[in-house]
Amino acid sequence: MVLGAQRVFVSHLSGVAVFDPVGDQVGRVRDVVAMLRVGGRPPRVLGLVVEVVSRRRIFLPMTRVTGVASGQVITTGVVNMRRFEQRPTETLVLGELLDRQVTLVETGEKVTVLDVGLTQVPGRRDWLIDKVFVRRGGGGLRRRRAGETLTVEWSAVTGLSLEEEGQGAANLLATFEQLRPADLASVLHHLSPKRRAEVAAALDDDRLADVLEELPEDDQVEILGKLKEERAADVLEAMDPDDAADLLSELPEGDMNRLLELMEPQDAAPVRRLLTYEERTAGGMMTTDPIVLRPDATVADALARVRVQDLSAPLAAQVYVCRPPEETPTGKYLGLVHFQRLLREPPGTLVGSVVDTDLRPLPPDTPLPTLTSYLAAYNIVSVPVVDESGSLLGAVTVDDVLDHLLPDDWREAAARETFAVHEQTENRRYGRGTADG
Repeated sequence: MVLGAQRVFVSHLSGVAVFDPVGDQVGRVRDVVAMLRVGGRPPRVLGLVVEVVSRRRIFLPMTRVTGVASGQVITTGVVNMRRFEQRPTETLVLGELLDRQVTLVETGEKVTVLDVGLTQVPGRRDWLIDKVFVRRGGGGLRRRRAGETLTVEWSAVTGLSLEEEGQGAANLLATFEQLRPADLASVLHHLSPKRRAEVAAALDDDRLADVLEELPEDDQVEILGKLKEERAADVLEAMDPDDAADLLSELPEGDMNRLLELMEPQDAAPVRRLLTYEERTAGGMMTTDPIVLRPDATVADALARVRVQDLSAPLAAQVYVCRPPEETPTGKYLGLVHFQRLLREPPGTLVGSVVDTDLRPLPPDTPLPTLTSYLAAYNIVSVPVVDESGSLLGAVTVDDVLDHLLPDDWREAAARETFAVHEQTENRRYGRGTADG
């Protein structure tokens, strides 16, 4: 079953081999981690528990799963080898949901859960548990073959979803789940420190990383400081390197170095490089993960990279053509190709033949005013940053420049209206006088 296919049942994932993009085996699936939600809503699948060769069990986020096909799981190749530790808000599907007795909503009949179905959200890497395979009559493992079996919607049974009462941050998260990270950050900013810590603890690493990137520095430091150090390192790994570097630079040097040591080396390396530059320069503001292609890549290759959902719009606006290696710092920088030019060329055209060499790259010590003028003069949303040897170090996007041009309190000012609306929603839902409860 390919990623994006309609459904896969969790029992079919047990023991399945996990491979990286080049075909090397990482380990085998031992369980599926989900987050239950209130009101009978389908749980979110957070990731997989994978047993690696050393028999260590690690966590593989679903955002790093690129395919589930022919009895195997394919990853992006970036795997955190830190030992998996289940958090209070997480449920192990194989270990905790199967063989549970639940009740059919329509008839009140007791049934036993034999399996659950996972479905990918169309066009995204998010997965939900939407189906439950049950057997009438209860009885547990010994009587699994007895009684009629049927597959029902998740909402058709009770006894698995969270109760509406006493779920800490679960209800609040359910209310705000569809918010963009910037809007959720606005709400989080106005909560009490205690409530803010509860919500941060309940968010998965990728979601918390997205939200932290949108919060004022004081809130970032406060939230990170209340996380266990290993989890703080996981969240920093999930952040864009430039945002992680900005956050780490606000910490005491000892704390910064300790978290960098806890991060995976491949994730810490670009953050360490960024920390060597002054904040309001091209080097201090750039991201180290632009789209980089070799000159013999095709337009089709470039468009496939541009279509990646997790890529921000400014970074997707153009690709950078470089000699190998393709990871920053790259080989010699040759030029860039704008997204619109890619749309006008045949898919088989080599990007090296349509590269734009007119736009000069900038050195990492370029100050903010020069960067601003450059973006305005050429009507572009991203600019390449190149070192003295001609290697591409990264790219500065217009949103990072705006962050440094706007007043320090712009996030708080923009948040007030968003928070007022959602505070009213939460109060109506839970009968509280304030969102802090």
